[in-house]
Amino acid sequence: MDWDDVRMFLAVARTGQLLSASRRLGINHATLGRRMTALEDALKTRLLIRRTNGCTLTAEGEALLAAAERMETEMLSAQVLASSPDSVIAGTVRIGAPDGFGVSFLASRMGRLTRRHPLLKIQLVPVPRHFSLSQREADIAITIERPDQGRLVSSKLTDYTLGLYAARSYLAIAGEPKSADELRAHARVGYVEDLIFSPSLNFTGEVMRDWDAGFEVSSAIGQVEAVRSGAGIGILHDYVARQHRELVRIMPEVAIRRSYWTTYHETSRDLVRLRTVVDYIRELIAAESNIFVAG
Repeated sequence: MDWDDVRMFLAVARTGQLLSASRRLGINHATLGRRMTALEDALKTRLLIRRTNGCTLTAEGEALLAAAERMETEMLSAQVLASSPDSVIAGTVRIGAPDGFGVSFLASRMGRLTRRHPLLKIQLVPVPRHFSLSQREADIAITIERPDQGRLVSSKLTDYTLGLYAARSYLAIAGEPKSADELRAHARVGYVEDLIFSPSLNFTGEVMRDWDAGFEVSSAIGQVEAVRSGAGIGILHDYVARQHRELVRIMPEVAIRRSYWTTYHETSRDLVRLRTVVDYIRELIAAESNIFVAG
């Protein structure tokens, strides 16, 4: 089996699209399609189900993907050992994360890992959505619920808390509510309800029955910025909101607790670079565990 064909197959499997994979590889889209057809012909099996909106792997494609990733790990290790015996962690790891955790915590801390392992590339995708690990939209997903389906490996990363926050400028004009009844008279910031991607994010009912926000933002970081601007009162992550002096935590008896989980596909469990990244994220959490839960 030609390693170059395997490398191209990996790109298609991870992006889920021939066009995206061809751009990543720097080759023509039609050429990549022909190479994939030639690989299927050589193996005498169908690896990809090609549709107008992308590609999905067949069962045989999934089996080849697992073998191809092991081959990739061995190839990278051999390359690194030949050029730099002191560093064997190399390759690309894509992390999908909720925007609050990804932007406010991971983004400023992952650079230390790439400095530690210069041949390791980190791709951080901090967007409010689910990531399909089976389709390789991410190698590691930070989730806010433990997945209960699929061939996935999950472990709890940390608990975190959320509370009610308002800007000092807002409170100076509107006053500070002391109860849920008083909160009803105030402007509120929340999620765009039909875009909530996880039941765990539908936490407004734990504060009051009908949140009915006048300003809805589909990301946690967007909500923080809206509340900072004085747009109203919002339910914000404590570890994010406490970074901003202009925000005040109100009604301190309101404390909502959730958890973050690390999740990856079981076929990736032996990838050294993936384990290195997961272990590093756990190191970060252990070193700063005090910031996530309001006390």
